[in-house]
Amino acid sequence: MLAGVFCVVCDMSRATSEQLRRLDKAHLWHPFTPMSLWMESEPLVITAAEGMYLIDSDGNRYLDGVSSLWCNVHGHRVPEIDQAIRRQLDRVAHSTMLGLASEPAIVFADRLLKVVPGNLKRVFYSDSGATAVEIALKIAVQYWFNLGEKQRTEFVAFGNAYHGDTVGAMSLGRSALFHTPYFPLMFPVHYAPAPYVYRSETPDNPAAVRDACLDALQKLLERHRQTLAAVIIEPVVQGAAGMIVHPEGFLKSVRRLTEEYGVLLIADEVATGFARTGRLFACEHEEVRPDIMCLGKGISGGYLPLAATLVTQRIFEAFLGEPWEGRTFYHGHTYTGNPLACAAATASLELLLRNDLPARVARKAVRLAEMLAPLRGLPHVGDIRQKGFMVGIELVEDKASRRRFDFRRRTGAAVCMNIRKRGVILRPLGDVIVLMPPPAMEEDDLARIVEAVRAEVANL
Repeated sequence: MLAGVFCVVCDMSRATSEQLRRLDKAHLWHPFTPMSLWMESEPLVITAAEGMYLIDSDGNRYLDGVSSLWCNVHGHRVPEIDQAIRRQLDRVAHSTMLGLASEPAIVFADRLLKVVPGNLKRVFYSDSGATAVEIALKIAVQYWFNLGEKQRTEFVAFGNAYHGDTVGAMSLGRSALFHTPYFPLMFPVHYAPAPYVYRSETPDNPAAVRDACLDALQKLLERHRQTLAAVIIEPVVQGAAGMIVHPEGFLKSVRRLTEEYGVLLIADEVATGFARTGRLFACEHEEVRPDIMCLGKGISGGYLPLAATLVTQRIFEAFLGEPWEGRTFYHGHTYTGNPLACAAATASLELLLRNDLPARVARKAVRLAEMLAPLRGLPHVGDIRQKGFMVGIELVEDKASRRRFDFRRRTGAAVCMNIRKRGVILRPLGDVIVLMPPPAMEEDDLARIVEAVRAEVANL
């Protein structure tokens, strides 16, 4: 019996959809998934991909409307990236960066530092957005420690924030739904209100919402300026909160306040980086240069796990000294700077720049906004938020009062499941339908996604 199962697993070409589903339900635990519902469902099993499409075990094709969880940039099976990985496989798949240097890691860092904000000069690799954030937190605290300001161990984050699911990252964006069992593990954080205009008291006055939030932030900085290490922000768009787009000028003002009060600014560009918003990095929209930047998701084009935490030369130099002086940054990962991932990242970045994806996203985003505009008239569409190719369509039970659907109805999830029947894969954030297509997606495919959403939301 065991041998038979093993043969099925080893030869996927012979496994049926039903066999794969059975094995999945027998062995796997899926992220952010109510497993009791999963066990009763007939999940799609993705076995192949081509361009903008994912292909399931029955041969059905689906537009990848969420970029395989916000990381795919150019589509699937991209020849340039495939070839870069194959070339690297013929040399070395992995070697440690603890005590050794790595050619692909060196090459990618050199390429990356040419396109990020010019004050960022050093790259520390890891393997996910959450680890990039954890590294940023540790660097910020040790930076002040090394300068003799050991009391600076606190952080300011913003309401509705999401920075990952490691303990430090959870602390910065604690959620009652996701994190209640882990609250005892988390460290205290000062929270400033984020400008969620649609859910504010003045939804028709974004500037008033922005200014009220900035005033609250300034009060926090004034009160805790001696103990703060850094402010962390998702620049321009809070992704996992429901694609909340901040009013113009908010990010720039946050940077001004951190400079005024002598606090580091950490920009979490894990979701917003690599052309998603119509700029290479979201900070560019307001010409902001953070002290620390966290990158992940699209960094390798959606091919392999890779992340990076970038810092200024001033921060880096605070860690220099003799080993016995205690300035060393004692942090690392087994797969830090993995050669295959760095080779993919270099190929992806070169392709992104060669095709001028940020400018193309900016142009196509105008057309995407035009496609989305008619959805505003649907009775259950409360708000549509968009920045580039980051879109959130907030569904409500009652439009006039902005009353939400009962959470137990799982309205957003139901809509997205029905959309699959139209050949599109989307994943909601609660009752916010998220569109996050690969930046390279063209207008015809964008139109197909929007039409699938319109048709199913109209059926509510």
